[in-house]
Amino acid sequence: MKLNGLIAAMMALLMAGGLLAAPSTASAQSYASRHRQQTKNQWRNGAYAGAGLGLLGVLNHNSTLTWLGVGGALYSANRYEQDRKSQSAMDRQRAYYFSRNSFRRNGHVYRRYTTYRHGQKYYYFKRS
Repeated sequence: MKLNGLIAAMMALLMAGGLLAAPSTASAQSYASRHRQQTKNQWRNGAYAGAGLGLLGVLNHNSTLTWLGVGGALYSANRYEQDRKSQSAMDRQRAYYFSRNSFRRNGHVYRRYTTYRHGQKYYYFKRS
């Protein structure tokens, strides 16, 4: 019985390690979008870990471990879906603003300019 507990603890530790090793995204994205992508990856990895924990509970006939794993997987999958939708909305809003040549905010006009760095094209707004 102690061996099963040790194996379960080791499996949980290995799966939780995947949360820390989430890949980063491309540098052309905004900070908010990059952060949302990292958070989304963590929730996805958490869903996988919960599903693995639930499967381990089923294999060991441990109902507590099974329900905790399934509950964690469902919650993580739900949060992943929320972050996915939120990231899409943020990217649409960013694309809307950068498709305009200028905008007015607090009585100031901001114009869009283009710059090239290391072969990449970047846009920025400057108050005029």
